[in-house]
Amino acid sequence: MAAYALRWTTRCFLRITIKKTSLSRGVWCELFKTVRGHTSMSAPWAAYGRLISHYDSLVRSGSLQEDTQQRAALLQLEQLNQEMTDYTNIPILLLQPKDCLHNQPTSKLENNKSGVNLCSHEENASNAKEDKDVNDTEEKSLKPHPPHGYYIHGDVGTGKTMLMDLFYSFVENSRKKRVHFNAFMLDVHRRIHKLKQSLPKRRIGKMTMYDPIFPVAMEIAEETCLLCFDEFQVVDIADAVILKQLFEGLFKCGVVVVATSNRPPEELYKNGLQRAAFVPFIGVLKEHCHTVRLDTGIDYRTREMEVAGKVYYVSSEPDAENAVNTLFEELAYRQNDVTRPRVLNVQGREVTLSRTCGTIADCTFQELCERPLGAGDYLEIARRFDTVIIRNIPPFRLGMKDQARRFTTLIDNFYDQKVRVVILADASLHRLLDQGPMTGEEARDRLMIDELGLTDEASERLTLFTADEEVFAFQRTISRLTEMQTEQYWLSGDRSQT
Repeated sequence: MAAYALRWTTRCFLRITIKKTSLSRGVWCELFKTVRGHTSMSAPWAAYGRLISHYDSLVRSGSLQEDTQQRAALLQLEQLNQEMTDYTNIPILLLQPKDCLHNQPTSKLENNKSGVNLCSHEENASNAKEDKDVNDTEEKSLKPHPPHGYYIHGDVGTGKTMLMDLFYSFVENSRKKRVHFNAFMLDVHRRIHKLKQSLPKRRIGKMTMYDPIFPVAMEIAEETCLLCFDEFQVVDIADAVILKQLFEGLFKCGVVVVATSNRPPEELYKNGLQRAAFVPFIGVLKEHCHTVRLDTGIDYRTREMEVAGKVYYVSSEPDAENAVNTLFEELAYRQNDVTRPRVLNVQGREVTLSRTCGTIADCTFQELCERPLGAGDYLEIARRFDTVIIRNIPPFRLGMKDQARRFTTLIDNFYDQKVRVVILADASLHRLLDQGPMTGEEARDRLMIDELGLTDEASERLTLFTADEEVFAFQRTISRLTEMQTEQYWLSGDRSQT
C-alpha cells in the first residue's frame, strides 16, 4: 500500500510539472501567475474594465465566493484606483533650510542633485516654523493633495491578499510598487547604512548630529508614489523605533500607502519592547490611511481544492523519509545539474545549503531556522529555487521564539514568491504549534517575574517572557501551508517556462 501511494505521488508531481493548460486557462490561476510577477499592466482581466466589475465576474464564474465585506472593501479601493490614475508626487518640493547647509561638506552638496534634505532632524525642526507658510503655498499650488491610502486587516485567509492582487493589477500608474513589508524594511535599513557610510568622519571633539531617516524616505518617494505592503507586521525593535519618522517622511513626500495585515493598527507591535516609542506611529498611519476590517470568519485557503499529491509527511508514518528521498530523486532527475552543496552570497555573507540540484533544494529545519538567517536570506533562497524540501521540523514550543519567527518569515517569503515546499515534520500540520507545559527556561522566567513583583499586566508587556506575537503569526503560517499543498498553488509556482 505504501509503495502504491508513493508511485501515485510521483506520478502526480510529474503530471503537475508537465501540465500546461488545463488549470492555467482559468482566471484564478492566471491571477496567481500575474500577482507574483507584480507586472499587472498586461493582466488577463484588463478587458473586463473596472475593478468591481471584474470581481463580480469572478464570482459569477465560480472562481470566487461572494463576500459582501470583500466587495465593500473593493468599492473603496476602486475609488483610490481612479484617483491614482493621474496622481504623481513628482516634483517633491521640500525647501532646503539654508542655515544648516554650511554643516555639510561641499562634495555632498554638489552631489545632492535629487534634492534630498541633508539637515539633521533637530535642524529641520528649528526651521519648520519659518518655512511652514512657504511650503504650504508652493505645495498647494504645484501638487495635488495625496489621496488617503488603506490599511486592510483581518484574520488569516479572509481575502486580504486577493484584494491587494486585484487592486494592484488595476492601478494604471507606472510609479507603483508592491513589496512584502519585511523586504521593504530590510531595504530601508540597507539604505540607511549606505547613507551613513557616505557621511564624512566625525572630527575629534566635535559632535555632529545627523538623521538619515528622512533623506531615505525622500529617496524612496522619488522612486514611487504608491507603496503596497503585504503582511504589515512589526516584530523587530529596530523597525519599530524608526517607523514614525520614516512614514511621516513618506507621507510628507506624497507617497500613498495600501497595506494588508492580520493586526488592527492598535495591536501592531503588541507587547513589544519600548512600545511607547512606537505608539505615535499608529496615529500617523491612521491619519493617512483608512482602516478596513475583513471579519468574515471564513478561511478561504481551507476550502476544498484539489491537492497536489502528498507534499506533507509526518516522520512517524511508515516509509515517510524514504518517500521524501524518492521524491527528491524524481524531481532532481529532471534538472540539468548534479546533486551538490550550494553557497549563496547574501549581502556579503555566505549561506550554505548542503544538498541542492538545479532549482531543487533539500534542506533541514536546522539549516533554515536554527541558524541566524533572516528575510534577506530567505528571499535569496526563493529566488534561486522553485521547490524546497524541509526536513525534521519539530513541534514548536512557546520557548522556541527565534525558530518560530524564522519559520514564519521563511514560509511568508516562500508563499509570496510561489516557492513549492515539501515538508517532513514530527507532527501533523495543525499540531505543529505545541502549547504544552512550560519548559525549565520558561518556568525560570515566570519565577523571575514573581520575584520582581511584576503585575500580570506588566509581565504581559514584556516580549522577553511572552510568545503572543509568534502564536498569532503562526496561525497565518498554518493557513498558508494548507494552501501550498494544493495543485493550484503548485501549478502557479511552475517556473519551467520563465
